[in-house]
Amino acid sequence: MKKKLLSILTVAAAFPAMTIQANVSDLGISEKDSLSSKKVEGSERNVMLNAADATKPREIQIGLPSEDVNVYENGLPAVYSSAVHRLQYHWRSDASLGEVGLMTPSESAIKTGNIAYSVNSFSKIGDKKFKGIVNYRSNHFGLQQFDMNVTGGIGDKWRYSGTMYQTFDPGTFKVKFDEYADRTQIYRAGLTRLFNDNKGKISLLYKYAYSRNPLNQLNAAPFIYVGDGSIKEIPGFEPGLASYGPISGEFEYMDIMDGKMKTCNLRDMSDNRSHEVTLLTDYTFDNGLKWNLDFKYMNAPEANYVDFGGSTISEITAADGYTLSDGTPYSGLIEGRRTWLHIGKVRNILLTTELEKTLGNHRMNLGLNEWYYHLDYHSSSMQWTGTVQEYPEILTAADGSRFRGFNELSPEYTKGYENKLALYFTDDWQINPKLNLFYGGRLEYYRMSADQIAHPRYSGFYIGGTAPDGTVITPANVTKDKLNYAATARITYNMLKGFGLTADGTIATRFPRINEYAGTGPTEEQYKRVTIPLVRGGLFYKNSWIDLTSMVTYISKSNNIDQQNLTKPGTSEGKTVLLIYDIQTLGWTTSAEIDPFKGFHLHALFTYQKPVYKNYNASVTFSDGTEMSVNANNMIVKEIPQILVELDPSYNITKDLRLWLSFRYFGKTYANLQEALYFNGRWETFGGINWAVNKNFDLGVTVVNFLNQKGAKGTISGSELITKDEASKYAGSYMSGTYLRPFTVEFSASIKF
Repeated sequence: MKKKLLSILTVAAAFPAMTIQANVSDLGISEKDSLSSKKVEGSERNVMLNAADATKPREIQIGLPSEDVNVYENGLPAVYSSAVHRLQYHWRSDASLGEVGLMTPSESAIKTGNIAYSVNSFSKIGDKKFKGIVNYRSNHFGLQQFDMNVTGGIGDKWRYSGTMYQTFDPGTFKVKFDEYADRTQIYRAGLTRLFNDNKGKISLLYKYAYSRNPLNQLNAAPFIYVGDGSIKEIPGFEPGLASYGPISGEFEYMDIMDGKMKTCNLRDMSDNRSHEVTLLTDYTFDNGLKWNLDFKYMNAPEANYVDFGGSTISEITAADGYTLSDGTPYSGLIEGRRTWLHIGKVRNILLTTELEKTLGNHRMNLGLNEWYYHLDYHSSSMQWTGTVQEYPEILTAADGSRFRGFNELSPEYTKGYENKLALYFTDDWQINPKLNLFYGGRLEYYRMSADQIAHPRYSGFYIGGTAPDGTVITPANVTKDKLNYAATARITYNMLKGFGLTADGTIATRFPRINEYAGTGPTEEQYKRVTIPLVRGGLFYKNSWIDLTSMVTYISKSNNIDQQNLTKPGTSEGKTVLLIYDIQTLGWTTSAEIDPFKGFHLHALFTYQKPVYKNYNASVTFSDGTEMSVNANNMIVKEIPQILVELDPSYNITKDLRLWLSFRYFGKTYANLQEALYFNGRWETFGGINWAVNKNFDLGVTVVNFLNQKGAKGTISGSELITKDEASKYAGSYMSGTYLRPFTVEFSASIKF
C-alpha cells in the first residue's frame, strides 16, 4: 500500500492535542486535514490524546487487548518491544518529527507482522534554508517542557538537523522519593547528503535518551466500590491528586540473580538510558522505481522500571501486632502491597528495505525486514503491608519485618535474543475506475533463543537456590525456529457516485516471544502458534459535506499468553498462574467525517463490540490447601468496553483561531475476570484553542478532563477470583485500582524562526 503521510505543521509538535492522521482507505474514510494545507484522505484519530498517560499515544481499540503500543520511527520500530524498554522512555512526539501517519491493522500486519493501528513517524532532515522552532508547554501543576529543532543546508548537497527535548514534570501530586514524576531528556542530531541531482539521499542520525518516570509506578488509588459500577472517594484521598506511593523510596529486596538481601532507592531503580544510530537511504531511478533502506542500531544499557500492585484492603486492630515507624501500634485500614523491580539491558539491530514501482494500474511494493533483538532482563519482587492513606506508611509486622514474600509473586528472568527475517509484498490494483483490489503477503523466519526458568515461584526464590521440592533453580535454554505468515486482501467497489462497498480480510500469525519466557513461560505442550484473523465488510457514502462508513468486523486471537497474579479473596495471599486462552470479538462500527459549513468539521464514530474469552480455565491452590478456579469462558474480556463513541468537533473562528473539542465515551467495562465487578461508562474529554498570532508565533490552551470525571478504570486489585454470585458481598468495600488523569489546564507556545 502506498504511504500517504501528512506533513504536519511544525507547531503541531508543541501541542499534546496533536492530531495524527494518515491514509486509512481500508476503512473507506476520508476527511479534511485540519493541520495541513492540503486535502487528503485520512482518519482523525487523536492518538496523542491519552487520558491515562500524557507521555505516549493512546491505544486505538480493535477488539483485542493491546500487546504493545506500536510506534514506528523512520520506517523502523521506535522500540522493538515495550515489555522491558518502555516506549515513552525512548520516544516522544517532539519538534524533530516532520511527518506523522497512522498504519492500519492490515498494512501493519504485512509490514511488521503485528495487527494493530500503528503510529508512523519520520524525522526532519532539513532543506537548504535555515529553519528553527522552539516549543514550550506548561500546566497548572507546574510542568515545564521545552523542545527545539533547527534544520538547514550546507551548500547545495548537505542538510543538517538538531533537536533537544526536555521535560520537568512534578506530576499532579508530589512524588516524595523523587523530584519529578517525569524527567526526560532526548537529544538528536542528523546529517544528510543529497546526490545524483537530488534523486537520492543518505542520512545519518544519532539519538540519546534519558528518562526517569516514577509517575507510571504510582497510577493506583484506593476507593470505595459502591457495587453499582461507581466508586466513592476515601476521605482525604482524591484519586489523581494524591499519591498512593510511600514517602520513602528505600526498599529491601532479595536479588533474584544471587539470593542476597539488598536495599535500594526507587528513584535509582527507574533510570533509562539509550543510544541510537540510524542510517536512512532512498533513491528514485529514472524509470520511476523507488528504493529505500532504513537501518538502526539501538543500545539501552539501562532499561529499568518499578511496578506496584495491590491485593485486598482490610481493617486491623492494635492486637494484630502491626506498628508504625515510630513504634506506635497501628489500627485501621491496610492493604497487602506488591512491588517489582525490573532491571533490563536491551540491544537491537533493525533493517528494512523496500522497492516501490507503479506498473500500469498496479502500485507494487516489495520489502524485507531483518530485525534482531537482544534482551538481558530480570525482576525481583517483594510484598509489604501499607496503611491506606495518602503517602502510605510501610508497617512493621509483629515479627519485626517490614518486607516479606521475597520473589514469591512472578519474579522474572530471561536472557537471549529473537530474530525476524521477513519478505513481504503488496499490490494496489485499480482494476477499473470503479473497482480496486489491494492485496499483500508476508513470510517470516522467526528464531528465538532464550533462557527460561520453568519452576514455580516461591518465597525465597532465586537463581542457584534450592526449591522446597529439592530442585536447584537453574535457567535452561529454549531455542525455536519457526515460520510466521501474514496475508491481506481488500476489495472496494464504487457502485454509484459516492456510494460503494468495501470488504477486507487479514490474518497474521506468530509464536511466543522472548519476553513471554521471562516468567515460567509456556511448556512444550503450551507452545502453540498464535493466530489473529481480522475480517471486515460494509458500505461507504461520500458527498461534498459528509463521508460515511459503516462496517461489521470480526477479529479473534488464539493461544494468548497471560501471566496472572491470582489473589485469594479477602486476603493478601497471591499465586502466579500462566494462562493460555482465546479471544473473539464481533463488532459494528460507523464513522463519519462531516463538514456542514465553512470552518466546521466533525469526526464521529460509534462502535458496538462484544469481546469474549474462549477456553479460559485455570485453578490455583493456596497455602491453606484451598483450591479455587477461574472459568471465564464466553465472558466479556476485562477492561475492553462494548460501546465506544468518539466525537471530535472543531471550528475555525478565523483563519488564525481554531477551537476544538474531543469526546470519547467508553461504555461499561469489567474490572475482573468473571464479570463480577465493573465500572460504569465514562467520558474522556479534551478541548482547546489554537491561535496563530502571526507566521512565527503560535499560542494554545488545552484542557484535559474538562468534565472533571474522577472514576476508576482498568482492573481492581485482588479481585481476580471473585465470581458473580459473590459480587454483592463487595458492595461498599474498600478496593484499589487505576484512575484517569485529573482536570488539567495546559498552556503552549511555539516560535518559528
